[in-house]
Amino acid sequence: MEYLPLVAIALVFWLLIVRPASKRQKQVQRLQAGLKVGDKVVLTSGIFAEITELADDRARVRVADGVEIEVARGAIAAVEAPEPAPETHEEL
Repeated sequence: MEYLPLVAIALVFWLLIVRPASKRQKQVQRLQAGLKVGDKVVLTSGIFAEITELADDRARVRVADGVEIEVARGAIAAVEAPEPAPETHEEL
């Protein structure tokens, strides 16, 4: 019975810190594994770019016409969702 507070503290620590961190790590791993040439991405610096080439630990991205830079794969923070096609409303 004297160990119950210690167990409770460990459980709270796991629920509030360890579990969310491992979920975030798995999400980042899925993002990194799913990258492909042509994806529009956001870098951790806030720069929007398009992937032109992928290597094991690096990616070459186009940030403007004729401007490509090489970044670490870990610098890719998010993949932009493709914009939905505009809907056309026709008169009946």
